[in-house]
Amino acid sequence: MIDTDRIVHLPKEKWQGTVLPIGYTTNEYYAVETERTADGFSVSFRRRTADPPIAHSPEEYDFPDKLYEPWWDGACAWGVIEGERLIAAIETCPEAWSNRLRVTELWVDASYRRQGIGRALMAVAKEQARLECRRAVILETQSCNANAVGFYLHEGFTLIGCDTCAYSNCDIERREVRMELGWFPHRPRKLARQEVEIREERPEEYHAVEQMIRCAFWNRYRRGCDEHYLLHKMREDADYLPQLCRIAVVNGEIAGGIFYTRSSVGEGERRREVLTFGPLGVAPEWQGAGIGEMLMRETMALAGKAAYPGIVIFGSPAYYSRVGFCSCARFGITTPDGKIPPALLGVELTPGAMRGISGNFHEAALFEAVSPSEAEDFDRNFPPMKKQYFPAQLQPGQRDPESSE
Repeated sequence: MIDTDRIVHLPKEKWQGTVLPIGYTTNEYYAVETERTADGFSVSFRRRTADPPIAHSPEEYDFPDKLYEPWWDGACAWGVIEGERLIAAIETCPEAWSNRLRVTELWVDASYRRQGIGRALMAVAKEQARLECRRAVILETQSCNANAVGFYLHEGFTLIGCDTCAYSNCDIERREVRMELGWFPHRPRKLARQEVEIREERPEEYHAVEQMIRCAFWNRYRRGCDEHYLLHKMREDADYLPQLCRIAVVNGEIAGGIFYTRSSVGEGERRREVLTFGPLGVAPEWQGAGIGEMLMRETMALAGKAAYPGIVIFGSPAYYSRVGFCSCARFGITTPDGKIPPALLGVELTPGAMRGISGNFHEAALFEAVSPSEAEDFDRNFPPMKKQYFPAQLQPGQRDPESSE
């Protein structure tokens, strides 16, 4: 039995061109029938016995399956390595125009099948789709590969289309019709405000809130995360503002949280105090339900009543524009090195409150003081979770937006 925790990222520079010897023998296939009717078309797939069995081997293909083919722009692969030998792999590629994620390759060596490896590899693709907010995971298989179809159906995929002349002009007769299958991530319904309790956290909830933040950020911006440790340290810091911080509770479950600190803009006598929030986290099962927006709107109202002029953060312009954030270029606010990256955003809490506030943005010192070794030690207080590489993670030098919504 292979430990599926051994699934690792397969870097393109090392694994590009690696042949995946995909082959199979099956006693069943899906018979495909198409018919034009008076009011449209009818297409059916019926599982049938194959006599004799259908077999395909890697040797019969002029163009064997390989990792990182040049036409899959943006592909990423993971696999299991036994000794020096690759024994299983999955490759995905984003379909940007439709916001879907395509599984371009999935292979497990014949001697290692039925050990849960295929399911563990597919879980990586599903997690990538969740982290990247893809609306579906899609893939291609063939009507003659009944075992593969059965596996995908067991994984929650369903038929989304077919092509009866993908490989030849007689694919139906050859019993090898291209089938397109799709899996759709669970999306919670939008919650009404009255369904969510928003309040201050209680000391006895600190560990549970940290675990929620940990799950919200795990593998999102880096392998693992340290946002839960940042929150732990934040509560002890002089710049922490617990009177503005809130958690969201749904059906007695801690579903999200937003946490504020003091920050400043400008230098010397022109230095003015503003706010920063982060982490802003929502539990994975509640992401997309509107909890993050509720937390922001409620706490921004509190901050405005407390006479704070504005909030400056690093985050996604598309997401934070929903609650009024815009580029800090509008206010003349820059990073300490004088740049205005797209992720540097600000908002006035009352009209005109940010007038005259400009210059370099300075976060609380605690954001620069997170020790990786201390964060690693702190993480041992929580249930084990596998650190994994995903292509949307930040590159060295990029700024963590501190949001998981």
